[in-house]
Parts: sequence; structure tokens; C-alpha cells
Amino acid sequence: MKLPTIPISPRQVLDDIALCLVFFTRLPLPVFDFRGRSLAAAIWAAPITGVAIGLIGAIVFATAERFGLAMGPAAALALVSTVLTTGCLHEDGLSDVADGFGGGKSRGRKLDIMRDSRIGAYGAMALVLSLLIRWSALSQMVDPTQALFALVAAHAASRGVLGAFMHLLPSARSDGLSAGAGTVSLETAIVGAVLGALPLLLLGPGGAIVALVLLALLFAAFQALCLNQIGGQTGDTVGALQQVSEIAVLLVASVALS
Repeated sequence: MKLPTIPISPRQVLDDIALCLVFFTRLPLPVFDFRGRSLAAAIWAAPITGVAIGLIGAIVFATAERFGLAMGPAAALALVSTVLTTGCLHEDGLSDVADGFGGGKSRGRKLDIMRDSRIGAYGAMALVLSLLIRWSALSQMVDPTQALFALVAAHAASRGVLGAFMHLLPSARSDGLSAGAGTVSLETAIVGAVLGALPLLLLGPGGAIVALVLLALLFAAFQALCLNQIGGQTGDTVGALQQVSEIAVLLVASVALS
């Protein structure tokens, strides 16, 4: 089987960026013809989508601060803007994984719970804690520039790990979002990881190193957890990984940029 590779033409680069924007956001974009290009082939561009999402959050933060709001409310509005931009795509994955891993007794039952659209106590608590931690970290920023650096770094890096996760773990089910996305090649995973890591330099050399180490540890731990719980990955676990990675980078930023 021929694995998807990164694009070599400017047109394909733009198409892959557009594909990721269409998939990962709810931005009002025009209709594109991707000519059969799969998400797995284009996921190297996910960090670029993360930069766009982070910029939107930073603009809202700066606008709120400009109108005299304190950092706490400005951080809350910035979070609202990023969640609206993504349509709660990754938050949905986080809540489903929390419910499935927390409430299921067997692999099949965990997967069934994760597919259920209803939210349980584990999922609700995961969402509350995710929003609370992200807000508390972002509210530590003392000016819009710090918020810009934190948001761009967090949203880019948290999406840079997704391709590697999909490459290393088999699909836990034969159908579903992740299985339908296709196979992520090693080349694609590496390009995505590098693009996601570069914005971490906004946190300074020390902050970037700490963030990279923390992301690597979280990645390894979550990979092992998913293999133990369901034998692989699903679209929900990909979303949950994005959430915990975003939280990790924002926490580092709250220290590195203060």
C-alpha cells in the first residue's frame, strides 16, 4: 500500500492547508475541490490551522483588553472564540474518551460509550477541568502579546502531535472518523511535528524545551493508555490528545512568559 506523502507543489500545499482548515474549524470558507486528497495526507498542515485558531483567540483577547476588561474576562472571551472556531471538535473527543475510559468495563463497551452522543459525569468533569485550567493559565498573561504567544504556541503544538499519534497507533475500530481519514505516513507525521514545535520558540528557549519534554511525556503516556484501554486510536482519542497537549503548553506559557 502506498502511503500518503507531503505535497511537493504550491497548489497542493495550499489545498492541504485548506483541507485542514475545513476539517478542524467552522470558519466560513469557500467550497474546495481536494481531488480525493485524504485528511491523513494533509494532516501535516494541522499546526498551521492551529496558528490561525490561536490568532483568532489572541485578537479577541487584545480587543477585550483594549476595551478595559481585566485579564480574567479577556481570557474567557478568547477561549470562547477558539471553541466557537473549532466547533468544540476536540472538546467532544475529550468528553467521549473520559466517559468511555472511565465508565466502560471492556474494550467493546468503552468504544460503544465513546460513540454515544450523550455525555456522562466523567465527560462533563473533563470538560469543566479542561476549560478551567486553560482559562486559569491564559488569565496569567499580563498583556495581549503574551496571550498571542501562548495561544499560537499551544494551538499549533497541540495539533502538531496528531499526525504522529495516528501514525504510531492502529485504528481501534474499522469504521469511524479516524479510520476513514486514512494512513498517516512517517514523513507526514514528522513534518507536522516539526511545524507544531517551531511556534514553541515563542515561549523562549527554556519554555520551548520544557514544553517539548512535557508534550513527549504526555504523548507517550496517552499512547500507552489508549493501547491498554481500546487497543489503538479513534477520532475521539485524537481530539483528547489535542486537549491535554494544549493544556500542557498553556501551563508552561503561564510560567515562561510571566
